[in-house]
Amino acid sequence: MTMIKRVIAVLAAAVLAALCLSSCAGGKKTLTVMGKKSDLEKSYMKSIFEQYESATGNRLKIIAYEDTEFEDRAAEAIEKGRVPDIFMHFHNSDLNRFDVENNFMYLNDESWVGDLTDSAKAYCLDADGNLLGLPFWENSVSGCYYNKTILDSLGLRPAATQAEFDLLCEVLTEAGYTPICWPADGCSWMLQFALDPIFADDPSLLEKINENKITYAQIPAVAEAVKWVRDAAEKGWLGSDYLNIGWSQISPTMASGKAVMTFIWDTWFYTDLEAGGTYSKDDFALMPVFLNTADGGTYEGGNLNMMMVNKNSRSLDEALGFLGFCATAENYNRAFDGISTVSCFKGQTTNIQSKMVTDMSVSVAEKERVSTAASRIVGYSADRVAAAIGDMLRGKTDVAGCVSRLDSDRIEAARSEGTPGF
Repeated sequence: MTMIKRVIAVLAAAVLAALCLSSCAGGKKTLTVMGKKSDLEKSYMKSIFEQYESATGNRLKIIAYEDTEFEDRAAEAIEKGRVPDIFMHFHNSDLNRFDVENNFMYLNDESWVGDLTDSAKAYCLDADGNLLGLPFWENSVSGCYYNKTILDSLGLRPAATQAEFDLLCEVLTEAGYTPICWPADGCSWMLQFALDPIFADDPSLLEKINENKITYAQIPAVAEAVKWVRDAAEKGWLGSDYLNIGWSQISPTMASGKAVMTFIWDTWFYTDLEAGGTYSKDDFALMPVFLNTADGGTYEGGNLNMMMVNKNSRSLDEALGFLGFCATAENYNRAFDGISTVSCFKGQTTNIQSKMVTDMSVSVAEKERVSTAASRIVGYSADRVAAAIGDMLRGKTDVAGCVSRLDSDRIEAARSEGTPGF
């Protein structure tokens, strides 16, 4: 009997172990994460994804859309009910396409909210004060980053006014350099740097355009900015192949010295500038962006990518748990170790502030505008803006036609969102 009982006990233990293994394996979850391809490939995003999978055994299925297709393809997927567990998006007007109230969870009561810096939290609040997502991103300073090594070798200095910047572009062109790396093939942020001063410096204009009481065409500064871009292209300031330069070509263009300046953000030099080129991040410095709308130039404050949670997800607890994992100091500090960014979390200690920004701290404090065009103009779509500018640069329309299209695209988007007044 003793032997039989022992055999039974061993068999029972084996069955229990098998059931446990089956239960544990079955308990592992797969969470879907949707975002832009270039966003999801950031080093700190890869780090937090790898940390989470290693620590939990859960799997992350990454749904990455090309940057130029993201808004349309993500909107199509969500309209068809294919809402990811985690949706990564910036808090800009394109977010209105995704029926936030019905698809995504308000995160006001999550345990990590108190660890957010005031500015990071404020960026992610809707008009009613609801927290839409976890701001897990680089909080950077956008401006004109230039190759100081090249300028020094030519005896040139950075510009302090629009006239000086235009002259600098002329001299660099004559010296055989491409003054500005302008990635016209799919990159969509550049014109917003020109629009920010127009609307940030005159809130009444922002109010009027959002109430459909005024158009871009009635604001001369908008046409002046668009014309400057066209003229810069015609003068060779953007080089000869700018229409074929996209996101992945910015790095080799800047690292090789083929172009001297680009309108971008400081974190890019730590996360995307390729190693082993002729020039590294230490060869670059910062001055304001000059796009003919602010004589002294402008800088733009950070835009933050938010992790939003599908409120109807079958794995809601795990999705919220993923955000909690990302918002844990040990984990986010490992992800952002050595990354140049202003903190999004109060416990963030491993990030660094780039020398490029600290060297220009007085200028940045004086001339920085909050991101206004992309985040506050109703109906603004960076992708549509880029498409309109691209058609102008390809000779398909003129300045007036481009501005007219910027208006019609914006108004169409505002109407589709049901915005009052449109």
